Amino acid sequence: MSVHSAFAPAGAQAARIYEHWLLYWYVALAVYVIVGGAFLYLLIRSWRSRPESIAEPTQPVQHRMAKYVGASSVATALILILLLVSAAITGHDLASYGQKPNLQINVIGHQWWWEVQYQNDDPSMTLMTANEIHIPTGQKVLLNLTSSDVIHSFWVPSLNGKRDLIPSHQNTLTIEADRPGVYRGQCAEFCGLQHAHMILYVIAEPPSKFSAWMRHQLQPAPEPVDAKLRHGRDVFLNEPCVTCHTVRGTTALGTVGPDLTHIADRQTIGAGTLPNTPGHLSGWVTDPQRAKPGILMPTIPIAPNDVQPLLVYLESLR
Repeated sequence: MSVHSAFAPAGAQAARIYEHWLLYWYVALAVYVIVGGAFLYLLIRSWRSRPESIAEPTQPVQHRMAKYVGASSVATALILILLLVSAAITGHDLASYGQKPNLQINVIGHQWWWEVQYQNDDPSMTLMTANEIHIPTGQKVLLNLTSSDVIHSFWVPSLNGKRDLIPSHQNTLTIEADRPGVYRGQCAEFCGLQHAHMILYVIAEPPSKFSAWMRHQLQPAPEPVDAKLRHGRDVFLNEPCVTCHTVRGTTALGTVGPDLTHIADRQTIGAGTLPNTPGHLSGWVTDPQRAKPGILMPTIPIAPNDVQPLLVYLESLR
C-alpha cells in the first residue's frame, strides 16, 4: 500500500515540515480557544446585565479597554514573529539537508507523465525509466527538476514539500526515506486536461535491494524465446510504437514517450491512470485516448491477430 500524506512523514525533510505545521496548529488552536473563550464570557455577561445598567463606559473602563487592545496587539505581533522565525529556521534546515547527496536523479515533467533519469559518470550506468523513482533508504537523493512543456509541480508529501518544474529552468529538491515503502506523489500544479492523472511513486528500498534493482534495470530487454514473443516484438517494431518509445536491445529508440524496456515491472500504466494488469494494458494499447483523453499517444489500429502477441511481448519486458 502506498503512503500519500504529509501527516505520515517518512524522511527528515517531511518530518521537519510536519513539526513546523504542528507549531502553526497549536498556536492557531490556542488563539482560537482564547478569543472564543473571551467572546463567550462577554456574551454571557451581557445576557446577565440589565438594560438599565447599560451606560456610557466610565473613564476607568475606557482605560482598561485600551490596555486590553494594546496587550492583544503586542501578543499578535509576538505570535507573528514566532511563526516567521520558525519558518526561517525550517527553510534553513531543509536547505541544509540537500548538501552532499548520495545519488542524483533528473526528473522531467511532461504532459502527463514523469521522465526519470539516473545520472552516473559512467555512461553505461545511466538509466532512464518513467513514473516511478526507486531510491535507497537512509541516503540523500538530489532531484534535478525541469519541464519539457508547461509548469508542473513535484510533490511527494511523505518525503518533502512541493517544488515546481519550469521549462528551460532547473530546480532542485532533496528527498530521503528513513524506512522502506511506496510513497505516492502527484503533480501539484494544474498542467492541463489530465493533471489529476499525473501520478508518480517513490519506492524506497534497502541499499542492497536498490542496487539489485538498478543492475536489473540496466539490462536490455530479454530476447524473445518463442514464436509468439518474436511475433509480438515484430509487431511492436513494425508499428508506429518505435517512433515514440525506447526498448533497449532493439531498434526502438524513440524519445517522445516513456522508455518501455522494463514496463512490466511498473505498478501502473499512464502515470497512475490504470493498474498495470494484462486487461488494462490491453485497453491502453488498443485505445489510450479512452483511458486518458488528450495524451500524445494516438490510437493505432492493430490487426486483431497481432494484439495478443504484442501484449504478451510487453508483459515479458521485466
